[in-house]
Amino acid sequence: MSLAEYGFNVDNGYLEGLLRGFRSGILNKTEYLNLVQCETIDDLKLQLQATDYGNFLQNEPSPIAVSVIDEKLRSRLVVEFRHFRNHAVEPLSTFLDYITYSYMIDNIILLITGTLRQRQIAELRNKCHPLGSFAEMESVNIASTPADLYNAVLVDTPLANYFKSCITQTDLDEVNIEIIRNSLYKAYIEDFYQFCQNIGGATADVMGTILAFEADRRAFIITINSFGTELTADDREKLYPSCGKLYPYGLHQLAKCEDYEQVRQVAETYPEYASIFAGAGNNPGEKTLEDRFFEREVQINMLSFMQQFHFGIFYSYIRLKEQESRNIVWIAECIAQRHRTKIDNYIPIF
Repeated sequence: MSLAEYGFNVDNGYLEGLLRGFRSGILNKTEYLNLVQCETIDDLKLQLQATDYGNFLQNEPSPIAVSVIDEKLRSRLVVEFRHFRNHAVEPLSTFLDYITYSYMIDNIILLITGTLRQRQIAELRNKCHPLGSFAEMESVNIASTPADLYNAVLVDTPLANYFKSCITQTDLDEVNIEIIRNSLYKAYIEDFYQFCQNIGGATADVMGTILAFEADRRAFIITINSFGTELTADDREKLYPSCGKLYPYGLHQLAKCEDYEQVRQVAETYPEYASIFAGAGNNPGEKTLEDRFFEREVQINMLSFMQQFHFGIFYSYIRLKEQESRNIVWIAECIAQRHRTKIDNYIPIF
């Protein structure tokens, strides 16, 4: 045990203990079985009352819309996260800030895309994630090029350094917006990875594994989504984060892929990814590649709780709760639409 770990509980013991208590409230297999047996949304509400969610829907009149459940789940998680952030000291406070940067990126891209489609900023603002909110967001409608976006909106935000590589005079269309999104995520993941390595100890080990997986997942998805577009192999490779297990040889091979089968062949040279692609498909009864990646993400984040004296559990808890929210919303949608044949297609955590 390092000297830093001996003193970990002085600054962070309360928050780590609190979070491990919250983690015990994540829905288990039995609770999911109770949820999928519900016939109506009101039944679902009653079943959730028997879990750690308690009466979080008690003030909502029937019938409850699935969108309301989604909003309430998000609000609950935001309250928990802000409690952690308000009581954190350095370097945990900066670590928690890094978690919010991904939501800031998503919010910016959502606002730009919505503006291109002539949507009102006020309407789009309500769809933004609260953890990624910042004061300059509503100025995004005045930007017509990446340079305008940087100067008017992002220059005073933590994303400014990530955005410098994206600054061109190119117009903001949907293709360029996706390139900007992936460029921002590449810079963000690499920066977050380096920050965690500088902290060292168990945080570096746990977060190194988590962020390496995230980097590789993005590389696979970018490659698959780029088929049929004008993106060249060189352009594609520039968007790949370089802190994953695929770096450098695997990324170079991915950049040269021309179809899904070639991507799968690259994945087969890495055992942890070969198993993901082997079980993925779009046929009835098969899980999508996205779901297979989500399953692996859950496994990695659960493992972070096996160690102590590190910050990785804060990241893992947020990701696990987001997956739990997706599960609940999926079940609620199947109940609301009376489409029960696919109600079991959620991703269990325990």
